Amino acid sequence: MRKKRLFSQIAVASAIALVLAGCSSSDKKASETTLPEVAMMKTLGAGEGQVNVVAWAGYVENGSNDPAVDWVTGFEKDTGCKVSVKVGSTSDDMVALMKTGEYDVVSASGDASLRLIYGGDVAPVNTDLVPNYADIFEGLKMQQWNSVDGVAYGIPHGRGANLLAYRTDIVNPAPTSWSSVFDANSPYAGKITAYDSPIYIADAALYLMKTQPDLGIKYPYALDQEQFDAAVALLNVQKPLIGEYWGDYLKHVASLKSGGTVLGTTWQVNINLAQSEGVKVEGIKPVEGSTGWSDTWMISSEAKNPNCAYMWMDHIASPEANAAVAEWFGEAPSNAKACDLTSDTNFCTTYHAADAAYWDDVYYWNTATEACLDGRTDVKCVPYSEWVKAWSSLRNA
Repeated sequence: MRKKRLFSQIAVASAIALVLAGCSSSDKKASETTLPEVAMMKTLGAGEGQVNVVAWAGYVENGSNDPAVDWVTGFEKDTGCKVSVKVGSTSDDMVALMKTGEYDVVSASGDASLRLIYGGDVAPVNTDLVPNYADIFEGLKMQQWNSVDGVAYGIPHGRGANLLAYRTDIVNPAPTSWSSVFDANSPYAGKITAYDSPIYIADAALYLMKTQPDLGIKYPYALDQEQFDAAVALLNVQKPLIGEYWGDYLKHVASLKSGGTVLGTTWQVNINLAQSEGVKVEGIKPVEGSTGWSDTWMISSEAKNPNCAYMWMDHIASPEANAAVAEWFGEAPSNAKACDLTSDTNFCTTYHAADAAYWDDVYYWNTATEACLDGRTDVKCVPYSEWVKAWSSLRNA
């Protein structure tokens, strides 16, 4: 099934100027401490007949990619809300799209959600209007990336850890630490891969947090200037080792299969797909822990179809839909009851859906702000806009 779910099947074009403009503008707002006043919906009314969605590829399937994979058609019949979806290729893309006011809901990762909240682009969510919210794992509710001041700004969708992949027939001994991708003397230089995004700076920060405690890093998304400079310096040391920075997970799988890359950052779905194609590869969470993602469904502050938007958020959080999308996409579901509905009875075990201890050292993507997210008040932290600039400089050097 996963072989058929190809990002390349879906057109994901967006104007670069629009992305950069959205990134720059919302990053500035995300660094402010004043929360925009945006009203919360009080009651649910009749559906407007449509809902316009921005989502990651694979999150909104209507059977057109695979007739057996469809959690949209039933929703449309039950609610009368016709679903239109725009695939966001990156978090920056999603932020830019939501700023247009043309979309009602978005599946935002943590590196976008605070930008949307502080940018005034999304509204607080009345969880009383989302009955399936009650069954969401408690560890995903009211977190730093989906709530502010005790107010929910979204409905948790799913989560995953960024793992360390290695070709078991090539990499020996088997790695246990992220040091294997940062070692300047690595025997696998030129065949190491890393995720292509400014958020990858947090991976370097996490490694330094565990290996250089004198830097004082407590949270990889809260970096003062000295800490940030240390993380960027580590990435510059790593750069000659990198054979490929990947954004498209299918290209990463192909690279693992060909042996073009044999070691580096991955997702569980990449490992599953590569193994299904006969690649001798494993993915581990190293001893330092890892970064990861916890996506959130958020409603636009300018939603033209707010009732259908709330209906969609409740539907996609239901055990049935949540199980289907989690299994299709390859991530741990957010609804605890979804684990009883996956076609693979071991799915939730594989993805550690209910294993709270597994997530203790997974640091979910978050949006860096000047107000340090680790609680420090005696210093300013480097905001995400500077992460973008630093990453661009590194990649283009």
